Amino acid sequence: MRAQLSRVDAVIVQAVIAGALSFSHLHDLADAAGQGGWKAWAYPVSVDLLLVAAWRRMREQQRAGHPAGGPRLWFLVALAASLGANVATAGLLDLDHVPASLRVVVAGWPAVAFFGGTLLAHTPRTPVAPTETETPPPPTAAEEPHRDALPAPSNEPEPTPEPAAEPITAAPAPAPTPSPPAVSLPPALVDRVRVLAEEHHATTGRPADPDALRARLGLPPSMTQSVAAHL
Repeated sequence: MRAQLSRVDAVIVQAVIAGALSFSHLHDLADAAGQGGWKAWAYPVSVDLLLVAAWRRMREQQRAGHPAGGPRLWFLVALAASLGANVATAGLLDLDHVPASLRVVVAGWPAVAFFGGTLLAHTPRTPVAPTETETPPPPTAAEEPHRDALPAPSNEPEPTPEPAAEPITAAPAPAPTPSPPAVSLPPALVDRVRVLAEEHHATTGRPADPDALRARLGLPPSMTQSVAAHL
C-alpha cells in the first residue's frame, strides 16, 4: 500500500511540474504575441482544458468500441499548441520581435478552441459495454408461503398400491443330449482289441488309449466308445 501511494505521489508531482512549465511557456508566448493582462493567463488554461477534454472523450470512445477520430484530432491540435509554445520559448524565437504569422495564430486560437470544445461537449456519449468479469447480483431469497396459503389436506382415500409384478424366472437350461450308445463289436474284433491293448501295456507300461486302438484297427471315430468298453 505504501509503495502504491509513493508511486501515485511521484506521478502527481511530475504532472504538476510539467503542467506548470507548459502553463508558463504558453503565458509567455501569448504575452509576447500581444495578448497581455488576463488574456495571457487564459491562453494556457484554454489549451490545457482542450487537451484533457479531448483525451477523456477519446478514451471513452475507444472503450465503447467506437471510432475516436474527432477527439483524437482535437487532442493533436491542443498538443501541437502546447508543444509549439514550449519550443518557441526555448530561445529559438525572439519574444521581443514575434513574427506576424505567430500573432495571427495566437489571436485565432480562442475561436479554434471554442469550436473544438463545443464539438466535444455536444458529441453523444456512448455507454460503455459491461465487462465479462462483472458478477451478477446475488439472487434474492424466495419468500416463504404463508401458513394460510397452504392447500388444505384432501379427504379422498389414498390409492391402494398395485401388487408387485411376479419376478420373471429364467428358463431352465436344456439338459445335455445323451451320447449315442456304444456299438457292440464282433467277438473276433474284441479279441483283437484286447491283444493290442496287452501288447501296448507290456511295451509301454501304460494302458492303451481307446482312440489310438480304434485308429490302429481302422475303425470310424464313432467306434471309440465301443473299443473303450472292451478294454
